[in-house]
Amino acid sequence: QVQFVVSGGGLVQPGGSLRLSCAVSGSIFSLFAMGWYRQAPGKQRELVAVVTSGGNTNTADSVKGRFTISRDNAKNTVYLQMNSLKPEDTAVYYCYCNAKSTGWGRPSDYWGQGTQVTVSS
Repeated sequence: QVQFVVSGGGLVQPGGSLRLSCAVSGSIFSLFAMGWYRQAPGKQRELVAVVTSGGNTNTADSVKGRFTISRDNAKNTVYLQMNSLKPEDTAVYYCYCNAKSTGWGRPSDYWGQGTQVTVSS
């Protein structure tokens, strides 16, 4: 059982900023990657940014220079600082992690609740 606590979504004007937060807890034996995906209306879910336990990051080209992912390993929390938001950033943002629930298992993907980000004037 993996639990997510997600916060930070909302309505913001173009050019504004939001900060998403996701804390993971529960039956986590080893926590590897954490990050964010998003799904806009009529589109497939896409990766926004991900960070590994070692600090390596992968960020979508569409948000590079505007979004920054960070991670607090002590709190099992991942953040997404979103600046210079555009209307096309409007989507449901999903917290993601890759983790082992047991020491003998294989890593699995887990998904948290979605939080709505709306960029509109």
